[in-house]
Amino acid sequence: PTTPPTTPPTTPPTTPPTTPPTTPPTTPPTSPAGGCEATYRITGQWQGGFQAEVTVKNTGATAATGWSAGWTFTAGQTLTNAWNGTATQTGTAVTVRNAGYNGALAAGASTTFGFLGSVAGANNPVPSPVTCALS
Repeated sequence: PTTPPTTPPTTPPTTPPTTPPTTPPTTPPTSPAGGCEATYRITGQWQGGFQAEVTVKNTGATAATGWSAGWTFTAGQTLTNAWNGTATQTGTAVTVRNAGYNGALAAGASTTFGFLGSVAGANNPVPSPVTCALS
């Protein structure tokens, strides 16, 4: 013989719950190319001018197909000539984008571009921050 259940079977409620269902948390979207890091370094300086280089590094986990870097000069510097990138300066703001041959950056890879600049006097501070972005 089988023993009958000691508790009655439960039936679903006939009214909907009073609290709405919760939505699972979402993570913010990330750039498909991941993170980016830029380092600015003055490599030479003389009366009225200087030479500098910027290294752009893909710190993300996926490859990038292009990059850009930017900063603002604070002491009246002017970018006069650039290589390994396409540079534009509007007022004190500088933006450099990859050249056609160095846009691809694998995860963990970096590239460097350089430029010549002019400066009045001896005050030539390193701009901060130097930002970058990957595409």
